[in-house]
Amino acid sequence: MKLRVATVWLGGCSGCHMSFLDMDEYLIELAGLIDLVYSPVIDVKEFPDQVDVCLIEGAVCNEDNLEILRKIRERTRVLVSFGDCAVTGNVPAMRNPFGDDNRTDVLQRAYIDNTQDNPGVPKADGIVPQLLERVVPVHEAVYVEYFLPGCPPPAARIQEILGQIVTGQTPKLTGPQLKFG
Repeated sequence: MKLRVATVWLGGCSGCHMSFLDMDEYLIELAGLIDLVYSPVIDVKEFPDQVDVCLIEGAVCNEDNLEILRKIRERTRVLVSFGDCAVTGNVPAMRNPFGDDNRTDVLQRAYIDNTQDNPGVPKADGIVPQLLERVVPVHEAVYVEYFLPGCPPPAARIQEILGQIVTGQTPKLTGPQLKFG
């Protein structure tokens, strides 16, 4: 039976998913070994039940991130923090040193100070999720089994950990596979 695999993009740049796609020909081999049941690269709206493995890219930045992450944890056997934002908070967490409640400043800078047309934070529900007080790495919000560092992790590193998982091995990253950045 094929493993049910998902990938998720929280607060980050999507570079990890670009590296995932950089596995090139291995994606064809991987497609024969897994069922990709949820991902930004496929059109599925609701995170499914009974997922075997989920690669989670990005830091936990807002209430929407936290809500989907909790749902993913409930429905997934093995979580992998996918890239430095998921592992450490990385670039999204750069707002954390700007005070205990920097959310207003962040929204001011993004939607008012740096716009030329129609400055203002959108007010309609569902447009701008409520920012968390602090950006956190995935493991500070839910339990994570494995960590896949890199910004983004190179395709070879992603292939290595996925290859270990689909063949039933316990994932182990050693030597250059552990490099951050």
